[in-house]
Amino acid sequence: MANSLSLRSILDANKLTGPNFIDWSRNIKIILKQEKKAYVLDGRILKELSDDATNEEQEAYRVYMDDLDQARYVMLASMAPNLQKQHEAMNVMDIILNLREMFDKESHTKRFDISRELF
Repeated sequence: MANSLSLRSILDANKLTGPNFIDWSRNIKIILKQEKKAYVLDGRILKELSDDATNEEQEAYRVYMDDLDQARYVMLASMAPNLQKQHEAMNVMDIILNLREMFDKESHTKRFDISRELF
């Protein structure tokens, strides 16, 4: 637990404000990998279980949903308040997709400008 808290302090010190999206995204992945929850970011979404699901399937689904919630809360807690409000009703994948639309283009442009200045 102490390791988890110390790594999460990285996110407190580097909240997502917009221009730092790439760094924030990398930090989120590091934290979730350390907590063994990064698999929820792979885009695979489990379907709701049928009524005849086994106990093992029900337990696996419950763990997945708990990990998905935990990842969502970590992401929201590490955002600036205006971004939290904008994303609080979204699931993990929708948050990531929306943030990429908002900020990833900006980071590509900055990288291009820096490269152009260097060369």
